[in-house]
Amino acid sequence: MKEKITRHLLDGAALREEVAEKHSDTIERMARTIIESYRNGGALYIAGNGGSAADAQHIAGEMVGRFRYDRDPLPATAFTTDTSVMTAVANDYGFDDIFARQVGAHVKSGDVFLAISTSGNSPNVLRAAELARQKGASVLALCGRDGGELAALADTALVVPTQRTWDIQEIHITVGHIVCRLVEDAIFPRDEK
Repeated sequence: MKEKITRHLLDGAALREEVAEKHSDTIERMARTIIESYRNGGALYIAGNGGSAADAQHIAGEMVGRFRYDRDPLPATAFTTDTSVMTAVANDYGFDDIFARQVGAHVKSGDVFLAISTSGNSPNVLRAAELARQKGASVLALCGRDGGELAALADTALVVPTQRTWDIQEIHITVGHIVCRLVEDAIFPRDEK
């Protein structure tokens, strides 16, 4: 067991190092896009399936609540949290539309839509991203493997360079935390010592 634990942690550390070296600019662009939207009265909307749904909720919670310190809430919504809407849309239109219908109802020009998909090919996430783009929102993507269709569709995409779903998800929430910190620091600056 200890060997498996050590291997998992060391593989994850190596992947973080690679992402730090190759994708810091991408993370900065993502944060700047959200900051600009917030400064212009926009909102952040997030969607994903499974573990990515949990990440969507986690990131929205950090924005609405707080990340490192008390401050005013920031408008962020995870489209994965309203089970009545999701099940009604899935029943009436199909699972592929559960996020697009919510984009249609809420997202406006100047907002940001953060799409999370480990494969980059989740049909419901792709439909939502396409509609968000049509509505004039900025589309950001967290994906893995080769980025799938989502990476090409997004204005800015961070593609985690591995096939291992768990490593992709661990990097996604790490990036989410970094973005939350950068946004919080920019919108509500504090002197740090």
